[in-house]
Amino acid sequence: MAKHNELGKLGEDLAVKYLEEKGFNLLDRNWIYQKKELDIIALKDDCLVVVEVKSRSTDYFEHPTDAISLSKIKFIVRATQAYVDLREIKQEVRFDVVSVIKREEKFVIEHIEDAFIAPVD
Repeated sequence: MAKHNELGKLGEDLAVKYLEEKGFNLLDRNWIYQKKELDIIALKDDCLVVVEVKSRSTDYFEHPTDAISLSKIKFIVRATQAYVDLREIKQEVRFDVVSVIKREEKFVIEHIEDAFIAPVD
């Protein structure tokens, strides 16, 4: 497995652990839609929360959350709608971002709730 793939998997593992400790109920992880995936889907306070995880070995050049483009946001929203339709979800939906940044030998986790709203096409 490539180094960046290992870091991404570790980042997602750390994000799941962090979210579960904060009371999130994990529903799905790496849910595939049109050959792409939603990283984490969870319930929290009667809200469906779709979490995009961004892991980096440094934030020197770019903060991980800055790597989420408009096209990525549009995909996340479309995939979430497919998930909601398939599972007949009735809860409100929220989009969060968790960044995991390696600093020396430890990881710093930043959780941004309501990181973006669904764009209107």
